[in-house]
Amino acid sequence: MTRPEEDTDTMRALQGLESSSSVRLQAALVAGTTPDPRFIDKLIERCAIEPDFYVRDMLTWALTRHSSSMTVPKLIDELRSARAQARSQALHTLSKIGDRQAWPAITRALLTDADDEVARSAWRAAVVLVPEGEEPELAGVLVTQLGRGERETQLSLSRALIALGEVIMPTLRAAMTDLDPRVRQHAIATEQLLRNPEAGFEFAIEEAKRIVALGTNSQEG
Repeated sequence: MTRPEEDTDTMRALQGLESSSSVRLQAALVAGTTPDPRFIDKLIERCAIEPDFYVRDMLTWALTRHSSSMTVPKLIDELRSARAQARSQALHTLSKIGDRQAWPAITRALLTDADDEVARSAWRAAVVLVPEGEEPELAGVLVTQLGRGERETQLSLSRALIALGEVIMPTLRAAMTDLDPRVRQHAIATEQLLRNPEAGFEFAIEEAKRIVALGTNSQEG
């Protein structure tokens, strides 16, 4: 049974999530420090619209402090939201919780979402949640996104692929002969980063451009 002062603290925190950014940050901290099922819906609702990065990060942390049996089903529901930030933050939070019961919800549609932030969050969540033995199939979907977006998006995809390990190589080698030079460059850069993580993405992508321009592959270059 909760004490009256605990109810007051809970209500104050819930109200604080609608206040200024500094108050929202503190309210999210309280929600994570003293988990209460009454916080969950409001935390998820706020994730979908919160403009402040630091507050969003604290909202995610607060959700990870609650029982996954209560948060994961609600976060999975958010993946069907029409709001891109709702999908992205739900994916990000699921990756932090790490409960593999969420894996079936990481669909091809999310992994290829038109919104870069949603897709990047889906890639990160997928490599955390993928069951053992399903990595090659996941790699097959991820390589379809090679060449997509700007540097930040491409780096996120390379990191996700590399996290899967050597199982990516058959599909990555096929992508190295793709008709699209951007796909070839990204595939070669990813393979180089897998072999030499210290090289850095900028160096890898510039080297990949050189290899593509010369018409060689990464083994010959």
